[in-house]
Amino acid sequence: MAQSTIYYPKGTCSQAILIEADGEHIVSVQFVGGCSGNTQGIAALVRGMRISDVIERLEGIDCAGRGTSCPDQLAKALRQLTRE
Repeated sequence: MAQSTIYYPKGTCSQAILIEADGEHIVSVQFVGGCSGNTQGIAALVRGMRISDVIERLEGIDCAGRGTSCPDQLAKALRQLTRE
């Protein structure tokens, strides 16, 4: 069953992350705001991946000493999605 969610990141340039998942896999990710090329690249790379693999790879990535990043915030959003 497909799940959709909107996550509002903290500490990044992006203002929202739209996620659609089907069971254990990501169907699509779209960032609102942020560095367009980077966020489009992340979204394209994670499409079709297992949610747990994406979390493992992206969690903890830091951007400019902020303590987080768009990839890290995506991992947080996916953790939240899997708890719902």
